Amino acid sequence: MATFASPIIMLFLGGFFLAMAATKYRLDVNLARVLLKPFGSDPRFVMLGLMLITGIFSMFMSNTATTAMMLSILTPVIAVFGPKDPGRIAFALCIPVAANIGGIGTPIGTPPNAIALKYLVGDNYISFGEWMAFGVPFVVVMMALAWMLINFLYTADQKKIELSIKGKFLKTPKAIMVYITFALTIILWLMGSSHGMNSYTVALIPVAIFSLTGIINKEDLKKISWDVLWLVSGGIALGLALDKTGLARLVVHSIPFDGFSPYVVLFGAAFLCLLMANFMSHTATANLLMPIMAALGTSMTSLTPLGGELTLILVVTFAASLGMSLPISTPPNALAHATGHVQSSQMARVGVILGVVGVMLSFVLVWLLHAVGHIGRCQWNYWFAIIFQSLVVRSLSMPSKLCFVKRRTMTDSIMCWKGSLRDISRATKMASSPNCSMPRKGHSLVYTAFSRVLGWRHQPLLQKLT
Repeated sequence: MATFASPIIMLFLGGFFLAMAATKYRLDVNLARVLLKPFGSDPRFVMLGLMLITGIFSMFMSNTATTAMMLSILTPVIAVFGPKDPGRIAFALCIPVAANIGGIGTPIGTPPNAIALKYLVGDNYISFGEWMAFGVPFVVVMMALAWMLINFLYTADQKKIELSIKGKFLKTPKAIMVYITFALTIILWLMGSSHGMNSYTVALIPVAIFSLTGIINKEDLKKISWDVLWLVSGGIALGLALDKTGLARLVVHSIPFDGFSPYVVLFGAAFLCLLMANFMSHTATANLLMPIMAALGTSMTSLTPLGGELTLILVVTFAASLGMSLPISTPPNALAHATGHVQSSQMARVGVILGVVGVMLSFVLVWLLHAVGHIGRCQWNYWFAIIFQSLVVRSLSMPSKLCFVKRRTMTDSIMCWKGSLRDISRATKMASSPNCSMPRKGHSLVYTAFSRVLGWRHQPLLQKLT
């Protein structure tokens, strides 16, 4: 039972409260109505708009709830297409695909993400904002590929459609409270721990506010996906059992992984996860594989140049969410198949291609970010602090204000930029070091830099760090 009080469960519970309040006060539908306006009446761009909105909602809401909502909006649109128009297939298929991909963008978007965070600790720790820093670009690229693929395979004959969504934003006190809490929670999540609270603590803010104000009542609590929370909790307990009993390490050591190329192990694990996720629950797949992947990542030294445990866990996590080739693969797929507009074979054509491409793309993205020190070593805000200090503090030590402002002499300008480049080079080496000694709260470096600017002290900040 202790695992049900895990911070991961609290993170998901906060996400469920946000999603339920947004649906109850029609924030989701009204946002969709506003966001779809710029996409015009061309079927291709209307589809793009629907996919983007579905992807955004699925980052913070249940993929199933998002798909159900968007399919209800889509019903009158599909009626515009003729019985044999491929546009029917395209529009019915784009929603579940976008929901499945969009969930990858945040830690609360889908259960496999939260399960992965349980094993990303210590030097491999990733905050909510950092996850989004690489998850959202991945989602954007995959969404663009999915949009082009669906349009290529199922080009609509209809050249113009009208999308009409009725409604308006509620202005009741409780609705306004929902809007403010929703925005505040997301902003605090994006800020990382710079405000002194971790992502799990922030997740309790909507739980507390909505419970105390009566926005979420006991009837609403019955509608929360408690089965998902129990499934994730059970997976955490399973992972602890595999770790404490040594079974995960035994499984890893029973197979001579060191004899294989690290690329073979990495892609083999990812494609195994992708295959399993197409035939069983994504959450169950992640629960089964993640403890083994964590043990493998720490024991196989040949994986270190590719990012080690961090890269292995993230690529396998992404693969779990990319299993969407069949109606049974995910609830969003089942909902789309139930409309009768898309068949299993049509779904498989898109799902298989996107799954394979997505696994390879996720490896490239994670490896690149790890190689430059964005994840798994020093945090991105360290880089910001160093570059800020280098360009601003050094600039103010010169006769004029900034490096890029016209200087009194060319020599001053050259000296400024040479010093800045030297600091950035040193910061890069420090961030790339396996034993990064820079403090974890990089925002303090920014404050120090500001105080140096205001106090006209020009001693380079790096001298205190090295």
